[in-house]
Amino acid sequence: MYILLRLLLAASFQFGVAGLGITIIRLLRKEKFSIHGLNRENLIKSIVLCSLCFIPNIIYTYYIDGAIIYLPFRKILTTSEIILSGFPVNVIGILITSLIWGFFEGFNYVVISDKINERYPSKNIWLNWGAISCGVLCILVHGVIGVTVNDILEMVSIFIIIYGMLMVKNITKNAWGCVFIFIMFWNAY
Repeated sequence: MYILLRLLLAASFQFGVAGLGITIIRLLRKEKFSIHGLNRENLIKSIVLCSLCFIPNIIYTYYIDGAIIYLPFRKILTTSEIILSGFPVNVIGILITSLIWGFFEGFNYVVISDKINERYPSKNIWLNWGAISCGVLCILVHGVIGVTVNDILEMVSIFIIIYGMLMVKNITKNAWGCVFIFIMFWNAY
């Protein structure tokens, strides 16, 4: 049970970074999350195409580590303890982790991208200022900056994930693929 308290503390900080702002603005403006693509239209297409955006990062991880170890939320500090906690603590813990580190982190990029694109629209479909900004933001926030070949490959693979998923969201008009990859793939390798 102590692990849930630690998780809630960490989750509150993560939510403050990736979920609180978009939630407050949605509530104040009385906007639904669905205006940013949380709908059923092209759901499967969005999930499949967003998942494909993760392939370069999986290849990069294999290149660096020599193996693929898959465990959703593996890089979240509390995940191992949550899994070992037993039922129902492990289920509650994974649901909280999925909501905060999966849903809100993935959806946060969608909202930021949409707002940037509203402010700075582009006539060229591939020149998406929101997706470009979010890709750069992700690299900076997660500290994936370096000058070695490996660092550059990691930056490129992460940029492809973020830019790609946001382009998929714009093309399919569905943001569930972005949320899906943050739940199933981000922090999993």
